[in-house]
Amino acid sequence: MIKLFNANYRSSVNQRFREKRFTFFKGLLNTIKKDGPISILDVGGTQSYWENMNFANDGSVHITLLNLTEDEVTRNYFSSISGDATDLSRFGDKHFDIVHSNSVIEHLFTRKAQERMANEIRRVGKRYYVQTPNYYFPIEPHWVFPLFQFLPFSWRVSLTKKYYLDTYPENQRQEVAEQRVKEVLLLTEADMKVLFPGAKIYREMFLGLKKSITSYQF
Repeated sequence: MIKLFNANYRSSVNQRFREKRFTFFKGLLNTIKKDGPISILDVGGTQSYWENMNFANDGSVHITLLNLTEDEVTRNYFSSISGDATDLSRFGDKHFDIVHSNSVIEHLFTRKAQERMANEIRRVGKRYYVQTPNYYFPIEPHWVFPLFQFLPFSWRVSLTKKYYLDTYPENQRQEVAEQRVKEVLLLTEADMKVLFPGAKIYREMFLGLKKSITSYQF
């Protein structure tokens, strides 16, 4: 189960969907005509993500990676900054041509924080592309455990403490397990429509089920 849905495995379902999703994003990117590099803010992104997607940059794009801590980058069309996705006040309105975010908005603990992130993305980006897993998909994507998100909080904490579940290895410390469970707040398509009013929706389908949701405005 873990290998099937873990994006770290090249043959996994998640990786195949990520590549297909990125192909869709590149199609949107190619619609932009601009003198000079297209500026992209990738909220929660990494250089390896773009490289794993075989993104060939001919100098027409500059990507700013924003994470809680600054990361080292090795290519001149990347820059990395530390910051908070819910507070992008260092940037003016419509500062970036595109704001991109992949599987980040569900990691903010509260709906209020998700609202702040969405508002900031809409404010600083002329365009945006924000993806998140679907709450109703039966395999929870972080623990890779069937129906994990529907279990009582105490059960989710207990499983996190006792078992190695994909990106969340077992941890016997109660407070750590609780924080991991509280951190992830999955969204529905209806939630995304509220956070990004007027956006278009790209839906990933797997065996007739909606696996993830992307709100985009181009």
